[in-house]
Amino acid sequence: MGLVKIDDELHESVRRASAVMCRSINAQAEFWMKIGRLAEANPTLTFSEIVKREMAHVHDDAEVVAEAA
Repeated sequence: MGLVKIDDELHESVRRASAVMCRSINAQAEFWMKIGRLAEANPTLTFSEIVKREMAHVHDDAEVVAEAA
């Protein structure tokens, strides 16, 4: 685990978004960072396409775990 310094305005934006999305402030920041990283790596994908791909990965991972049990 690390510590990331962000400015007060961005922290306030994260705090507001976390309340709306029912996430902790840390979880909201992590979500934005992950989506941003994926968007940079896949500039032709939309936000919806990125989320859909990630949901498919989670589904695939759950099937692997179920098969192993």
